[in-house]
Amino acid sequence: QARLVESGGKEVQAGGSLRLSCAASGIPFSTYVMGWFRQAPGTERELAAAIHWRGGRSVYADSVKGRFTISRDNANNTVFLQMNNLKPEDTAVYSCAAIGTVDGRLPTQESEYGIWGRGTQVTVSS
Repeated sequence: QARLVESGGKEVQAGGSLRLSCAASGIPFSTYVMGWFRQAPGTERELAAAIHWRGGRSVYADSVKGRFTISRDNANNTVFLQMNNLKPEDTAVYSCAAIGTVDGRLPTQESEYGIWGRGTQVTVSS
């Protein structure tokens, strides 16, 4: 049974850093694209970052470029999101998502991902 479990969310002050982790089980992790999505209250869920299984190619939302870094450890079935210089507008529930692909595409739409974690809350105070 596929399962994604996020951890690392908490409240931090603006300018601080956090590292989120997502542990996967029940899937061939090394052949799955992994994404981090976020949803703030009253807004649509949006992609923060995604990473391909092939060569670690990644994509970021414009709002997090230069501050967030997505990485993966295929040996331990874990994907990370390093978040630096956090801003109050980064406050959201961050969810990990996965999709198995056989090509070079790097999906960015929520509807393309079939496996989801429950999310972890990140709160950035000013």
